Amino acid sequence: MKPPAAAIRALLDGTSDDPFALLGPHEGPAGLFARAWIPGADTVGAHDLSGKPLGTLDRVDDAGLFEGVIDGPRQPLRYRAQGGGAEWWVGDPYSYGPVLGPVDDFLMNEGTHTRLYDKLGAHLIEHEGAAGVHFAVWAPNARRVALVGDFNDWDARRHIMRRRGDTGVWEIFLPDIGAGRAYKFSIIGPDGTLQPLKADPFAFATELRPKTASVTAAPLAHEWGDAAHRAAWAAVDPRRVPISIYEVHAGSWDRDENGWFLSWDQLAERLIPYVVSMGFTHIEFMPVSEHPYDPSWGYQTTGLYAPSARFGDVEGFARFVDGAHRAGLGVLIDWVPAHFPVDAHGLSRFDGTALYEHDDPRLGFHPDWNTAIYNFGRREVAAFLANNALFWADRYHVDGLRVDAVASMLYRDYSRPAGEWIPNEAGGRENWEAVDFLRQTNRAVYAQHPGVFTVAEESTSWPGVTTPAFAEGPRESLGFGFKWNMGWMHDTLQYMAREPVHRRHHHHEITFGLVYAFTENFVLPLSHDEVVHGKGSLLAKMSGDDWQQFANLRAYYALMWGYPGKKLLFMGQEFAQRREWSEERALDWHLTRSAAHDGVRKLVRDLNQLYRTRPALHARDCEGEGFEWLIADDADQSVFAWLRRAPGAPPVAVVVNMTPVARMPYRVPLPHDGRWREILNTDAHDYWGSGLGNLGGVVASDGGAHVTLPALGTVMLEFEPA
Repeated sequence: MKPPAAAIRALLDGTSDDPFALLGPHEGPAGLFARAWIPGADTVGAHDLSGKPLGTLDRVDDAGLFEGVIDGPRQPLRYRAQGGGAEWWVGDPYSYGPVLGPVDDFLMNEGTHTRLYDKLGAHLIEHEGAAGVHFAVWAPNARRVALVGDFNDWDARRHIMRRRGDTGVWEIFLPDIGAGRAYKFSIIGPDGTLQPLKADPFAFATELRPKTASVTAAPLAHEWGDAAHRAAWAAVDPRRVPISIYEVHAGSWDRDENGWFLSWDQLAERLIPYVVSMGFTHIEFMPVSEHPYDPSWGYQTTGLYAPSARFGDVEGFARFVDGAHRAGLGVLIDWVPAHFPVDAHGLSRFDGTALYEHDDPRLGFHPDWNTAIYNFGRREVAAFLANNALFWADRYHVDGLRVDAVASMLYRDYSRPAGEWIPNEAGGRENWEAVDFLRQTNRAVYAQHPGVFTVAEESTSWPGVTTPAFAEGPRESLGFGFKWNMGWMHDTLQYMAREPVHRRHHHHEITFGLVYAFTENFVLPLSHDEVVHGKGSLLAKMSGDDWQQFANLRAYYALMWGYPGKKLLFMGQEFAQRREWSEERALDWHLTRSAAHDGVRKLVRDLNQLYRTRPALHARDCEGEGFEWLIADDADQSVFAWLRRAPGAPPVAVVVNMTPVARMPYRVPLPHDGRWREILNTDAHDYWGSGLGNLGGVVASDGGAHVTLPALGTVMLEFEPA
């Protein structure tokens, strides 16, 4: 039966919403016939996949539409086309059945599919006897979705996709193409408006900016050799093992001789050995997902599932992670589910409607970053994001996710004046949809990937950020493994910026953090946020002249490593980078040739070594039994002293003098009489200090010992049992 002329015209115009009803093989009154649209062809012959001729198609429209009766059963077809003196073969995507099945439809509709990245996006597969790529995208409100790319001259009329019932998913299988092909989706919205070409939300690879197309990628070919590393982390409680994190911006840690980004393989050659030599346990990358704008540092992501093309192919990132694991390092990545940029090729109004975001800007627009806020209450959006968290752990073996801007997700009034936000159903400011999403994601990550942990950047006093998100537990419990201790960072940096003569009046800026230090599982962060936007470097934040700034920084680092909580230090600060960080250039590595700067580097190396080898300094980082004040009230002399403990391990006393006046002798109460060995002194000559110390240790008697405290220095003393 010949289709209506209007349907054929819609097909040739590229506006048909059901091309599978018109193209490909169909049963007709005269038997099986085929219809194909092959622009530029003068003659077309139909063949099966083995090349056997099945019949000749007649040209029925000058636009390149052919049809005719063919032999054999309904099956996948290939066409031999001739025209303009050329001959070529065309696989018919409309002769193949669907790839997705009813179970996928059910789980997608329910929002419980935890392997969406195996189904949506572009996948190289074999289907009904042919090799090709299966494309699938969620666009429930679209009138029509077409696949365009370098394989069809970006012509939206050529590969209109099949809509799958009520799921809102569109799919098509294209035979005879493989990896490395650029593509996007051409979408007509519900009102008939053609949208800007959209990149694939599930793209596994992308073009290098400023280009924005998605790229088909083969399944990872890398053969992993990190089973022992992953098994070791799955077997421990991360709260009770050393975690010292080196935060890295992959584009500016170092550059090549031409000033261009290092590839993942070049980073592996330089960065991994360096971090190992410095004693850190983990590298944390600022977002590695694809993003169009370099100065966003990756926090405005348009390709959540694609490692950025800036650093080479996706296999390179897999090799880097595996190499780090084999060297004993974990790899964390910053993950950004809070918001997304409104670039035309991205998620913004993806199918012509507010699909991933809220339509109302009071819910869906972020005033701080001019970005869109995900609609966490929409089950498909929550599943898209939760699947992404699982994807990085599954495909790339990352050891954890540091979740950016959690506070902005938890509160509807975040950065909004009165009248510019919408209360929840109970009239409150909590964003319970975001809370439920975070709980769901953390439960899934911990259930499916033992050994992987999550870290929240959360700057408020939300209760239970690191309390397990059991279904029967409090709704406020978010289920993160760790939380950045923003209060500690703010208070202590404020203290260190003060002239020592004034510090006696602000003693609480050091002591107050211990009031809440064990209410969550904390990471102490000295991150990139503290060395940008006019804030200067950590060295520049320290008070005093140049010598005092270095001494202050060394004392501060030792205070941090002796303080309860896991550690995080941004790149460059380990050697006291002088300039503020910029993503436009490499770190100032020449500074390490200076004794002062290299002294700080050596100190950080030694602090990591002590932290990793002394259970007293790490095994009870998150539990109150691991800490005891020795001196908390000597504000006049700005001296602090505390004890770090762990079951079965010698205790370590940390003593800090935050004035430029040496204290000798200074009596420190100690819980055990006997020898306490000096295991660290930030005033040591090796660190560019003055060399004032305790000659290897002190002997305690009658509950204390006289300790020499160097000016602006921190010493650590470890008890030596008889």
